[in-house]
Amino acid sequence: MSKKLITILLLIMLVLSLFGASTAASPNEKAFNTEAVKPGKFIIEPPTLINLGFEWYIEGDTNHNAEVKVQYRKKGDREWENALPLLRIQNEECINEFLVNWVDYVTPNMFAGSIMDLQPDTEYECKFTMSDPDGVRGKDTEIVTVRTRAEPKPYEGGNVYHVYPWGYEGPKEEPNFVNLNQAYYAGGGCTADWYNFHPPRVQPGDTILIHAGVYTEDYRFYGSDIYGEGQGNKFQGTYFLTQSGTPDKPIVIKAAGDGEVIFDGNGCSNLFNVMAADNIYFEDITFRNTDVAIWAGQKRITGSSGLTVKNCRFENVDKGIHTDWSGSKNFYIADNVFIGRHDTSQIHTWYKPPERVTPYPYELCYSEYAVKLAGEGHVICHNYVANFHNGICHATYGVPEGYPAYGHPEEYPVEEVLKEDRMFRAIDIYNNIITNLHDNAIEADGAMYNIRVLRNLCFNDANPALSSQTLYGGPAYFIRNIIYNNQNFLKHQSNPSGNLYYHNTAIASARAGSGSNEHYRNNLIIGWIPSTPLFEVTTFDNYSSSDYNGFKPNVEADYSFAWNSPPFDKLKDYDNPLIKRQFETLAEYSEATGQDKHSILVDFDIFLNLLPPDHEDVTKIYDPDSLDFQLKPDSVAVDAGCVLPNVNDDFTGEAPDLGALEVGLPVPHYGPRH
Repeated sequence: MSKKLITILLLIMLVLSLFGASTAASPNEKAFNTEAVKPGKFIIEPPTLINLGFEWYIEGDTNHNAEVKVQYRKKGDREWENALPLLRIQNEECINEFLVNWVDYVTPNMFAGSIMDLQPDTEYECKFTMSDPDGVRGKDTEIVTVRTRAEPKPYEGGNVYHVYPWGYEGPKEEPNFVNLNQAYYAGGGCTADWYNFHPPRVQPGDTILIHAGVYTEDYRFYGSDIYGEGQGNKFQGTYFLTQSGTPDKPIVIKAAGDGEVIFDGNGCSNLFNVMAADNIYFEDITFRNTDVAIWAGQKRITGSSGLTVKNCRFENVDKGIHTDWSGSKNFYIADNVFIGRHDTSQIHTWYKPPERVTPYPYELCYSEYAVKLAGEGHVICHNYVANFHNGICHATYGVPEGYPAYGHPEEYPVEEVLKEDRMFRAIDIYNNIITNLHDNAIEADGAMYNIRVLRNLCFNDANPALSSQTLYGGPAYFIRNIIYNNQNFLKHQSNPSGNLYYHNTAIASARAGSGSNEHYRNNLIIGWIPSTPLFEVTTFDNYSSSDYNGFKPNVEADYSFAWNSPPFDKLKDYDNPLIKRQFETLAEYSEATGQDKHSILVDFDIFLNLLPPDHEDVTKIYDPDSLDFQLKPDSVAVDAGCVLPNVNDDFTGEAPDLGALEVGLPVPHYGPRH
């Protein structure tokens, strides 16, 4: 080859290399493409009565420093108010460790969060502003108008039907019937062969008033209502309600107001089955002597939406209200009393010795739970629950509908495969009293985004009061709950992601299993059992956080604080062993981890009048009404918290107080409001 040709080829190669260098992404551009945030789909979740939830999917932000500021105002107001920022969710891994073949779930790349404690049936403007030091590629602001839901009520313009018990001889209002089935169905049912012969009589907006008496069925008595005794049920003794109302015109079944109305199941398996009917409304009814009082849905089969149960009483039941159908929506379960079958004299456990070492006596499970719901938009508030295995639960469903179980989740964009109408989100559990439990007072197990657990009293529990195993992304807001006579405040298993613990008063240790993206602020975590570590966080990431808390360590513990995470130079790590870090003192722990730099040590003397439970008799049951969790105005816990917008805006001093109750503000109303 000639020198001239070689020279020409070298020049061509030089030009090509220069051209390539000019068209390749610069380091800054490459960083911009991966670390800058790109806003995507914005979702408004189903509103509840007092809360609104939102999701905002994104691309990028690999360095986890993007933020979304949240503001809101009533429609027509001029001034914006601040709310908590949306929670940054970033492909955290959730593993169901209870299955032989573990089911992995990887959260989307997104933000989610709530605006809380709003007024029902009110329109709000909500503003979301995304920012990132590395840049925002696209529209950085979303402004939406959303109306909170109204409390369900009977429709005033529908037909009214009256039901009187067999043998009633007083005056009767017309039209009247001798059992619920005769009013609900045209011609009524019959426990003989024709129990399902008649079509529904009731239409949306109709009301059935049940007059005082006990309504019970001997479902072994063939044709009992022919003989003037039965309720027209089929042989299993179940009321199957199959006609739907509408949200504005529910089908109402309520007490007439002339005395107690009791539906006695006579030991049947299921008393009311409403799986095939939407917008059924019960009020002022007593349900008793059955295994499942109201069955409203079954996983992968069918279920109802819009169920309302108000001011009712459940007693001698295994389960109060149940649906684990993923499509159930917008239940309202309020101001009810649920009494289970468990021993009322002492706390028991379900851990059978010698499999588990436990200070509690073993007892079989006679009542599993008061309420368990799957779906979205549910409200469970102001109830009293006692003597169950679990109290109030989101159903432990497994991975959400559409997600590739046992597959390779890294190959699937989560937001593209999940079924939009089957998301477990926008669920409220607030102002309930829950006491005397085998397992957990409240379970957020299996929920996804925006489950809000607010202002509950959780007492007398053999296991952790608050559970999330697992939580698929979050946030789960655990705010201003009071926990007493529990060995542990919270429970993580199956690697939940997105737990937020704010302003709780926990007379219990806080030691959870592994998880991700968890945050603690303004809590009182007060130990009472000797030799037990107080506070231990095990997280697969280094953006979990804790600060502005009050701690009372247990005496004689080998260590009091622990923060187990990946090496601090890693954002997160699910593949390698975590670094275990254990400390005897708050100062040592804070210095080594950078957590809880503003947290303090406290003792029982911060309260006006509160003593610890008796650690020598952990089975003792305490009456919630007999205890006072208010702080002394001059205690170290007063003004020791940080500002959390939309959570503690009404603080009374120089800064928010620690724990569930603020000095100078009224104590919330817990339990039924009647």
